[in-house]
Amino acid sequence: MKSSALPIRLLAVLCLSALLSACGGNGSSNGSNSAPSGDTIKIGIDLPVSGADASIGIPTQNGTVLAIEQAEGKGLPGGFHLKADALDDAVQGVHSPQQGASNTKTFISDANVLAMVGPFNSNVARAEIPLTNEAGLVQISPSNTADNLTKGPDAASLRRSNPDTNTYFRVCAIDSRQGLAAAQSARKLGFQKTYILDDNETYGLGLANVFETDFKQLGGTVLGHDHITKNQQDFKALLTKIAANHPDVVFFGGTSSNGGGEIRKQMFDAGLSKVAYLGGDGISDQQFIKDAGVTADGSYYTLAAPNTQKLPSAQQFVKDYQKRWNSQVGPYSASAYAGTQIIIAAIVKAIKDNHNKMPTRAQVLKNVAATKNFDSPLGPIGFDKDGDSTSPVISFWTVKNGQQAFVDQVKLKL
Repeated sequence: MKSSALPIRLLAVLCLSALLSACGGNGSSNGSNSAPSGDTIKIGIDLPVSGADASIGIPTQNGTVLAIEQAEGKGLPGGFHLKADALDDAVQGVHSPQQGASNTKTFISDANVLAMVGPFNSNVARAEIPLTNEAGLVQISPSNTADNLTKGPDAASLRRSNPDTNTYFRVCAIDSRQGLAAAQSARKLGFQKTYILDDNETYGLGLANVFETDFKQLGGTVLGHDHITKNQQDFKALLTKIAANHPDVVFFGGTSSNGGGEIRKQMFDAGLSKVAYLGGDGISDQQFIKDAGVTADGSYYTLAAPNTQKLPSAQQFVKDYQKRWNSQVGPYSASAYAGTQIIIAAIVKAIKDNHNKMPTRAQVLKNVAATKNFDSPLGPIGFDKDGDSTSPVISFWTVKNGQQAFVDQVKLKL
Protein backbone atom coordinates (compact mmCIF):
# COMPACT_ATOMS: atom_id res chain seq x y z
CA MET A 1 0.00 0.00 0.00
CA LYS A 2 2.77 2.49 0.86
CA SER A 3 4.54 1.86 -2.39
CA SER A 4 1.44 2.94 -4.41
CA ALA A 5 0.37 5.88 -2.20
CA LEU A 6 3.33 8.12 -3.07
CA PRO A 7 2.77 8.13 -6.86
CA ILE A 8 -0.93 8.90 -6.38
CA ARG A 9 -0.16 11.82 -4.04
CA LEU A 10 2.53 13.08 -6.42
CA LEU A 11 0.12 12.84 -9.35
CA ALA A 12 -2.44 14.88 -7.47
CA VAL A 13 0.13 17.57 -6.69
CA LEU A 14 1.24 17.72 -10.32
CA CYS A 15 -2.35 18.01 -11.56
CA LEU A 16 -3.08 20.80 -9.11
CA SER A 17 0.12 22.60 -10.13
CA ALA A 18 -0.75 22.32 -13.81
CA LEU A 19 -4.27 23.62 -13.17
CA LEU A 20 -3.00 26.64 -11.26
CA SER A 21 -0.42 27.34 -13.95
CA ALA A 22 -3.01 27.18 -16.72
CA CYS A 23 -5.27 29.58 -14.87
CA GLY A 24 -2.49 31.97 -13.88
CA GLY A 25 -3.19 30.89 -10.34
CA ASN A 26 0.06 32.09 -8.83
CA GLY A 27 -1.66 35.36 -7.97
CA SER A 28 1.09 37.44 -9.57
CA SER A 29 0.13 40.97 -10.62
CA ASN A 30 2.76 40.67 -13.33
CA GLY A 31 0.50 38.46 -15.46
CA SER A 32 3.24 35.85 -15.92
CA ASN A 33 4.27 32.79 -13.98
CA SER A 34 7.45 34.34 -12.63
CA ALA A 35 8.55 37.60 -11.05
CA PRO A 36 10.94 39.91 -12.88
CA SER A 37 14.56 39.11 -12.15
CA GLY A 38 18.04 40.37 -12.85
CA ASP A 39 18.90 43.99 -13.58
CA THR A 40 17.26 44.47 -16.99
CA ILE A 41 13.84 46.09 -17.41
CA LYS A 42 12.21 45.76 -20.80
CA ILE A 43 9.70 47.93 -22.60
CA GLY A 44 7.80 46.09 -25.31
CA ILE A 45 7.16 47.83 -28.62
CA ASP A 46 4.41 46.60 -30.93
CA LEU A 47 4.19 48.49 -34.24
CA PRO A 48 3.92 47.68 -37.96
CA VAL A 49 7.47 48.01 -39.27
CA SER A 50 7.29 46.04 -42.52
CA GLY A 51 5.28 46.24 -45.71
CA ALA A 52 2.99 49.14 -46.56
CA ASP A 53 2.86 50.37 -42.94
CA ALA A 54 6.64 50.53 -42.52
CA SER A 55 7.01 54.13 -43.71
CA ILE A 56 5.04 55.29 -40.69
CA GLY A 57 5.72 52.41 -38.29
CA ILE A 58 9.51 52.62 -38.38
CA PRO A 59 9.74 56.36 -37.53
CA THR A 60 7.28 55.76 -34.71
CA GLN A 61 9.38 52.90 -33.36
CA ASN A 62 12.47 55.09 -33.68
CA GLY A 63 10.89 57.63 -31.34
CA THR A 64 10.39 54.97 -28.67
CA VAL A 65 13.87 53.49 -29.08
CA LEU A 66 15.43 56.96 -28.81
CA ALA A 67 13.72 57.60 -25.48
CA ILE A 68 14.89 54.24 -24.15
CA GLU A 69 18.46 54.76 -25.34
CA GLN A 70 18.63 58.21 -23.77
CA ALA A 71 17.32 56.92 -20.44
CA GLU A 72 19.76 54.01 -20.48
CA GLY A 73 22.58 56.44 -21.23
CA LYS A 74 21.71 58.52 -18.18
CA GLY A 75 21.34 55.45 -15.98
CA LEU A 76 18.47 54.21 -13.84
CA PRO A 77 18.39 54.08 -10.05
CA GLY A 78 19.34 50.77 -8.48
CA GLY A 79 21.74 50.04 -11.30
CA PHE A 80 18.95 48.76 -13.54
CA HIS A 81 19.28 48.69 -17.31
CA LEU A 82 16.55 49.54 -19.80
CA LYS A 83 16.04 47.57 -23.01
CA ALA A 84 13.67 47.84 -25.97
CA ASP A 85 11.89 44.63 -27.00
CA ALA A 86 10.46 45.45 -30.44
CA LEU A 87 8.09 43.22 -32.42
CA ASP A 88 6.41 43.72 -35.80
CA ASP A 89 2.62 43.38 -35.97
CA ALA A 90 2.43 43.45 -39.79
CA VAL A 91 1.71 40.25 -41.68
CA GLN A 92 2.20 40.12 -45.45
CA GLY A 93 2.72 43.87 -45.43
CA VAL A 94 -0.40 44.87 -43.48
CA HIS A 95 -1.01 45.45 -39.76
CA SER A 96 -2.63 42.40 -38.20
CA PRO A 97 -4.77 42.25 -35.02
CA GLN A 98 -3.89 38.57 -34.66
CA GLN A 99 -0.16 39.27 -34.82
CA GLY A 100 -0.54 42.17 -32.42
CA ALA A 101 -2.28 39.87 -29.94
CA SER A 102 0.48 37.29 -30.36
CA ASN A 103 3.16 39.93 -29.74
CA THR A 104 1.31 41.13 -26.65
CA LYS A 105 1.19 37.59 -25.27
CA THR A 106 4.94 37.38 -25.80
CA PHE A 107 5.45 40.55 -23.76
CA ILE A 108 3.10 39.33 -21.02
CA SER A 109 4.96 36.02 -20.75
CA ASP A 110 8.24 37.85 -20.09
CA ALA A 111 8.10 39.10 -16.51
CA ASN A 112 10.83 41.67 -17.18
CA VAL A 113 8.57 43.52 -19.62
CA LEU A 114 7.00 46.10 -17.33
CA ALA A 115 5.16 48.13 -19.99
CA MET A 116 4.57 48.31 -23.73
CA VAL A 117 4.29 51.02 -26.38
CA GLY A 118 1.78 50.54 -29.17
CA PRO A 119 0.04 49.52 -31.19
CA PHE A 120 -0.24 51.93 -34.10
CA ASN A 121 -3.62 50.85 -35.49
CA SER A 122 -6.90 50.89 -33.61
CA ASN A 123 -8.12 47.50 -34.81
CA VAL A 124 -4.90 45.97 -33.49
CA ALA A 125 -5.51 47.71 -30.16
CA ARG A 126 -8.92 46.03 -29.90
CA ALA A 127 -7.17 42.66 -29.97
CA GLU A 128 -4.54 43.68 -27.43
CA ILE A 129 -6.42 45.62 -24.74
CA PRO A 130 -8.24 42.60 -23.25
CA LEU A 131 -4.86 40.87 -22.89
CA THR A 132 -3.00 43.73 -21.22
CA ASN A 133 -6.03 44.43 -19.02
CA GLU A 134 -6.08 40.86 -17.75
CA ALA A 135 -2.31 40.84 -17.20
CA GLY A 136 -2.11 44.29 -15.61
CA LEU A 137 0.46 45.39 -18.21
CA VAL A 138 0.35 49.09 -18.98
CA GLN A 139 0.40 50.10 -22.64
CA ILE A 140 0.56 53.55 -24.20
CA SER A 141 -0.32 54.08 -27.84
CA PRO A 142 1.10 57.01 -29.78
CA SER A 143 -1.55 56.88 -32.49
CA ASN A 144 -4.74 54.90 -31.79
CA THR A 145 -7.63 57.29 -32.39
CA ALA A 146 -10.83 55.20 -32.33
CA ASP A 147 -13.13 56.57 -29.61
CA ASN A 148 -14.54 53.17 -28.63
CA LEU A 149 -11.18 51.97 -27.32
CA THR A 150 -11.71 54.11 -24.21
CA LYS A 151 -15.35 55.23 -24.26
CA GLY A 152 -18.75 53.53 -24.25
CA PRO A 153 -19.87 49.90 -23.99
CA ASP A 154 -17.24 48.67 -26.45
CA ALA A 155 -14.47 50.00 -24.23
CA ALA A 156 -16.06 48.38 -21.18
CA SER A 157 -16.13 45.01 -22.95
CA LEU A 158 -12.42 45.29 -23.74
CA ARG A 159 -11.75 45.57 -20.00
CA ARG A 160 -14.04 42.75 -18.94
CA SER A 161 -11.29 40.85 -17.10
CA ASN A 162 -10.55 43.74 -14.73
CA PRO A 163 -13.37 46.27 -15.25
CA ASP A 164 -12.13 48.53 -12.45
CA THR A 165 -8.56 48.65 -13.82
CA ASN A 166 -7.46 50.57 -16.90
CA THR A 167 -4.15 49.58 -18.45
CA TYR A 168 -4.56 51.38 -21.80
CA PHE A 169 -3.53 55.00 -22.44
CA ARG A 170 -2.86 57.16 -25.50
CA VAL A 171 -1.18 60.50 -26.11
CA CYS A 172 -2.96 61.35 -29.38
CA ALA A 173 -6.30 62.98 -30.12
CA ILE A 174 -9.33 60.72 -30.66
CA ASP A 175 -11.45 60.42 -33.81
CA SER A 176 -14.35 62.44 -32.48
CA ARG A 177 -11.91 65.34 -32.47
CA GLN A 178 -9.99 64.38 -35.60
CA GLY A 179 -13.19 63.86 -37.60
CA LEU A 180 -14.46 67.24 -36.44
CA ALA A 181 -11.14 68.85 -37.40
CA ALA A 182 -11.39 67.33 -40.88
CA ALA A 183 -14.97 68.53 -41.29
CA GLN A 184 -14.15 72.04 -40.11
CA SER A 185 -11.11 72.20 -42.38
CA ALA A 186 -13.15 70.95 -45.35
CA ARG A 187 -15.79 73.62 -44.84
CA LYS A 188 -13.08 76.25 -44.34
CA LEU A 189 -11.65 75.28 -47.75
CA GLY A 190 -15.08 75.85 -49.26
CA PHE A 191 -16.09 72.23 -49.86
CA GLN A 192 -19.85 71.82 -49.77
CA LYS A 193 -20.50 68.33 -51.14
CA THR A 194 -18.63 65.19 -50.17
CA TYR A 195 -18.71 61.49 -50.94
CA ILE A 196 -17.32 59.31 -48.16
CA LEU A 197 -15.39 56.04 -48.38
CA ASP A 198 -13.92 53.95 -45.59
CA ASP A 199 -11.96 50.71 -45.24
CA ASN A 200 -14.50 49.22 -42.82
CA GLU A 201 -11.92 48.83 -40.04
CA THR A 202 -12.14 50.12 -36.47
CA TYR A 203 -10.19 53.29 -37.22
CA GLY A 204 -11.36 54.06 -40.75
CA LEU A 205 -15.07 53.41 -40.23
CA GLY A 206 -15.15 55.31 -36.95
CA LEU A 207 -13.38 58.34 -38.42
CA ALA A 208 -15.59 58.37 -41.51
CA ASN A 209 -18.75 58.24 -39.39
CA VAL A 210 -17.61 61.16 -37.25
CA PHE A 211 -16.67 63.17 -40.33
CA GLU A 212 -20.07 62.49 -41.90
CA THR A 213 -21.97 63.67 -38.83
CA ASP A 214 -19.87 66.80 -38.33
CA PHE A 215 -19.79 67.74 -42.02
CA LYS A 216 -23.60 67.66 -42.08
CA GLN A 217 -23.85 69.68 -38.88
CA LEU A 218 -21.57 72.31 -40.41
CA GLY A 219 -23.94 72.71 -43.35
CA GLY A 220 -22.25 70.35 -45.82
CA THR A 221 -23.98 67.73 -47.96
CA VAL A 222 -23.04 64.05 -47.87
CA LEU A 223 -23.81 62.50 -51.27
CA GLY A 224 -23.09 58.93 -50.22
CA HIS A 225 -21.01 56.69 -47.96
CA ASP A 226 -19.54 53.36 -49.11
CA HIS A 227 -17.15 50.78 -47.67
CA ILE A 228 -14.32 49.19 -49.59
CA THR A 229 -13.33 45.56 -49.04
CA LYS A 230 -10.08 44.27 -47.57
CA ASN A 231 -7.29 43.95 -50.16
CA GLN A 232 -9.39 45.72 -52.78
CA GLN A 233 -7.23 47.33 -55.46
CA ASP A 234 -9.66 48.14 -58.27
CA PHE A 235 -11.90 51.11 -57.44
CA LYS A 236 -12.95 52.07 -60.97
CA ALA A 237 -16.64 51.13 -60.71
CA LEU A 238 -16.99 52.77 -57.30
CA LEU A 239 -15.23 55.96 -58.36
CA THR A 240 -17.27 56.16 -61.57
CA LYS A 241 -20.42 56.09 -59.43
CA ILE A 242 -18.98 58.80 -57.20
CA ALA A 243 -18.11 60.98 -60.20
CA ALA A 244 -21.74 60.87 -61.33
CA ASN A 245 -22.69 62.56 -58.02
CA HIS A 246 -20.32 65.54 -58.62
CA PRO A 247 -18.72 65.93 -55.16
CA ASP A 248 -16.33 68.75 -54.21
CA VAL A 249 -14.22 66.39 -52.11
CA VAL A 250 -13.87 62.65 -51.57
CA PHE A 251 -13.23 61.75 -47.94
CA PHE A 252 -11.43 58.50 -47.14
CA GLY A 253 -11.47 56.96 -43.68
CA GLY A 254 -8.71 54.36 -43.70
CA THR A 255 -5.02 53.74 -44.18
CA SER A 256 -2.55 53.75 -47.02
CA SER A 257 -2.06 50.01 -46.60
CA ASN A 258 -5.79 49.57 -47.23
CA GLY A 259 -5.89 51.44 -50.53
CA GLY A 260 -5.68 55.12 -49.56
CA GLY A 261 -3.16 56.01 -52.26
CA GLU A 262 -4.69 53.80 -54.95
CA ILE A 263 -8.09 55.46 -54.52
CA ARG A 264 -6.52 58.87 -55.06
CA LYS A 265 -4.59 57.64 -58.09
CA GLN A 266 -7.61 56.01 -59.72
CA MET A 267 -9.76 59.10 -59.18
CA PHE A 268 -7.93 60.69 -62.12
CA ASP A 269 -9.12 57.94 -64.48
CA ALA A 270 -12.70 58.18 -63.26
CA GLY A 271 -13.39 61.83 -64.04
CA LEU A 272 -12.46 63.06 -60.57
CA SER A 273 -9.13 64.73 -61.33
CA LYS A 274 -10.41 68.14 -60.22
CA VAL A 275 -12.03 66.82 -57.05
CA ALA A 276 -10.14 67.20 -53.78
CA TYR A 277 -9.16 64.24 -51.62
CA LEU A 278 -9.25 64.35 -47.83
CA GLY A 279 -8.42 61.77 -45.17
CA GLY A 280 -7.22 61.28 -41.65
CA ASP A 281 -3.80 60.36 -40.31
CA GLY A 282 -4.11 56.97 -41.98
CA ILE A 283 -2.79 58.59 -45.17
CA SER A 284 -0.13 60.68 -43.44
CA ASP A 285 2.71 58.33 -44.40
CA GLN A 286 5.16 58.23 -47.30
CA GLN A 287 3.43 55.11 -48.58
CA PHE A 288 0.43 57.24 -49.58
CA ILE A 289 2.63 59.53 -51.67
CA LYS A 290 4.40 56.54 -53.20
CA ASP A 291 1.13 54.83 -54.14
CA ALA A 292 -0.63 57.95 -55.39
CA GLY A 293 2.40 59.26 -57.30
CA VAL A 294 1.91 62.65 -58.93
CA THR A 295 -1.79 62.52 -58.08
CA ALA A 296 -0.97 62.87 -54.38
CA ASP A 297 -0.61 66.63 -54.85
CA GLY A 298 -3.64 68.52 -53.62
CA SER A 299 -4.61 65.85 -51.10
CA TYR A 300 -5.31 66.85 -47.51
CA TYR A 301 -5.19 65.00 -44.22
CA THR A 302 -5.53 65.56 -40.50
CA LEU A 303 -2.98 64.33 -37.99
CA ALA A 304 -3.91 63.49 -34.38
CA ALA A 305 -0.70 65.14 -33.19
CA PRO A 306 0.95 68.55 -33.52
CA ASN A 307 3.59 69.55 -36.06
CA THR A 308 6.73 69.04 -33.99
CA GLN A 309 8.72 71.36 -36.27
CA LYS A 310 6.50 74.22 -35.05
CA LEU A 311 6.60 73.38 -31.35
CA PRO A 312 9.31 75.10 -29.25
CA SER A 313 9.05 72.22 -26.76
CA ALA A 314 9.96 69.70 -29.48
CA GLN A 315 13.05 71.30 -30.95
CA GLN A 316 15.58 69.37 -28.88
CA PHE A 317 13.76 66.14 -29.67
CA VAL A 318 13.86 66.91 -33.40
CA LYS A 319 17.62 67.53 -33.24
CA ASP A 320 18.24 64.37 -31.24
CA TYR A 321 16.07 62.27 -33.54
CA GLN A 322 17.71 63.50 -36.73
CA LYS A 323 21.17 62.97 -35.27
CA ARG A 324 20.37 59.44 -34.10
CA TRP A 325 18.49 58.20 -37.16
CA ASN A 326 19.78 60.49 -39.93
CA SER A 327 16.21 60.97 -41.14
CA GLN A 328 13.25 63.28 -40.71
CA VAL A 329 10.86 62.92 -37.80
CA GLY A 330 7.74 60.88 -38.63
CA PRO A 331 4.16 61.98 -37.93
CA TYR A 332 4.03 60.05 -34.65
CA SER A 333 7.72 59.88 -33.69
CA ALA A 334 7.34 62.56 -31.03
CA SER A 335 4.15 60.97 -29.71
CA ALA A 336 5.92 57.62 -29.31
CA TYR A 337 8.87 59.35 -27.66
CA ALA A 338 6.58 61.20 -25.24
CA GLY A 339 4.60 58.07 -24.38
CA THR A 340 7.82 56.18 -23.72
CA GLN A 341 9.13 59.01 -21.55
CA ILE A 342 6.00 58.71 -19.41
CA ILE A 343 6.57 54.96 -19.02
CA ILE A 344 10.22 55.47 -18.11
CA ALA A 345 9.34 58.12 -15.52
CA ALA A 346 6.81 55.70 -14.03
CA ILE A 347 9.44 52.95 -13.90
CA VAL A 348 12.02 55.23 -12.27
CA LYS A 349 9.54 56.34 -9.61
CA ALA A 350 8.53 52.72 -8.97
CA ILE A 351 12.17 51.72 -8.50
CA LYS A 352 12.74 54.52 -6.00
CA ASP A 353 9.49 53.78 -4.15
CA ASN A 354 10.54 50.13 -4.04
CA HIS A 355 13.84 51.00 -2.33
CA ASN A 356 15.86 50.57 -5.52
CA LYS A 357 14.53 47.07 -6.11
CA MET A 358 12.83 45.69 -9.22
CA PRO A 359 9.31 47.15 -9.39
CA THR A 360 6.14 45.33 -10.36
CA ARG A 361 3.85 45.97 -13.30
CA ALA A 362 1.19 47.13 -10.86
CA GLN A 363 3.50 49.83 -9.48
CA VAL A 364 4.37 51.07 -12.98
CA LEU A 365 0.70 51.10 -13.98
CA LYS A 366 -0.24 53.11 -10.89
CA ASN A 367 2.36 55.75 -11.72
CA VAL A 368 1.32 56.03 -15.38
CA ALA A 369 -2.34 56.44 -14.42
CA ALA A 370 -1.38 59.28 -12.08
CA THR A 371 0.40 61.25 -14.83
CA LYS A 372 -0.52 64.93 -14.84
CA ASN A 373 1.20 67.75 -16.74
CA PHE A 374 4.16 65.63 -17.78
CA ASP A 375 6.70 67.79 -19.60
CA SER A 376 7.19 66.33 -23.09
CA PRO A 377 8.06 67.44 -26.64
CA LEU A 378 4.30 67.62 -27.27
CA GLY A 379 3.84 69.94 -24.32
CA PRO A 380 2.30 69.00 -20.97
CA ILE A 381 0.57 65.59 -21.04
CA GLY A 382 -1.89 64.13 -18.57
CA PHE A 383 -4.44 61.32 -18.68
CA ASP A 384 -8.11 61.41 -17.79
CA LYS A 385 -9.95 58.54 -16.10
CA ASP A 386 -10.38 56.77 -19.45
CA GLY A 387 -6.68 56.95 -20.34
CA ASP A 388 -7.11 59.68 -22.95
CA SER A 389 -4.83 62.69 -23.23
CA THR A 390 -6.11 65.81 -21.48
CA SER A 391 -4.38 68.08 -24.01
CA PRO A 392 -4.80 66.64 -27.52
CA VAL A 393 -3.59 68.63 -30.51
CA ILE A 394 -4.56 68.17 -34.18
CA SER A 395 -2.73 69.47 -37.23
CA PHE A 396 -3.84 69.84 -40.85
CA TRP A 397 -1.59 68.95 -43.80
CA THR A 398 -1.54 68.82 -47.59
CA VAL A 399 0.70 67.26 -50.24
CA LYS A 400 2.50 69.75 -52.45
CA ASN A 401 5.08 68.92 -55.13
CA GLY A 402 5.20 65.39 -53.81
CA GLN A 403 6.03 66.53 -50.29
CA GLN A 404 4.02 66.75 -47.09
CA ALA A 405 3.29 70.39 -46.31
CA PHE A 406 1.96 71.76 -43.04
CA VAL A 407 -1.15 73.93 -43.28
CA ASP A 408 -2.26 74.73 -39.73
CA GLN A 409 -2.70 73.59 -36.16
CA VAL A 410 -6.44 73.10 -35.75
CA LYS A 411 -8.28 74.91 -33.00
CA LEU A 412 -11.48 72.93 -32.63
CA LYS A 413 -14.79 74.70 -32.21
CA LEU A 414 -16.28 72.29 -29.68
